[in-house]
Amino acid sequence: MPDTERRSIDDIQRTVARDIVRGIEKLILEAEGATRPLEVDPYRSRLFEFFVTADGAGLIPDEQSVPVGQSVETSENESDLNSDNLCRMLAQRWGLDLAAREAAASQTRMQAEQLERMRILWSAVRMWMEWSYAWKRWNEFHESAG
Repeated sequence: MPDTERRSIDDIQRTVARDIVRGIEKLILEAEGATRPLEVDPYRSRLFEFFVTADGAGLIPDEQSVPVGQSVETSENESDLNSDNLCRMLAQRWGLDLAAREAAASQTRMQAEQLERMRILWSAVRMWMEWSYAWKRWNEFHESAG
């Protein structure tokens, strides 16, 4: 594949990934504002739609497809929407990564608002992780008997 075509595909994937992350952020903030858990509809269904879109766009890598020596969990690629990267991106957007480091360094608690945001972020990431696991193993349990 020519370099210009590869760059074009990468640009499209980054744009789609950014749109998905923005959509997830908006959904989380909406649920938080309504004081409703993400684990119930309509939030769960909408989050799952983002997951399906990300997977369909090839943005959730299969751990088996990652080259030896490279960890799927540590990718800095913004178009890689595995659960760890999704968590990292949203935590950075909201300053939770810095707040957690500062609280640990000063041996103090994070602010209540930050803890609540961390909790709802973990809920989203946990569902994302579970769906990813189930999605990757689907064929294992649904292969046709031959």
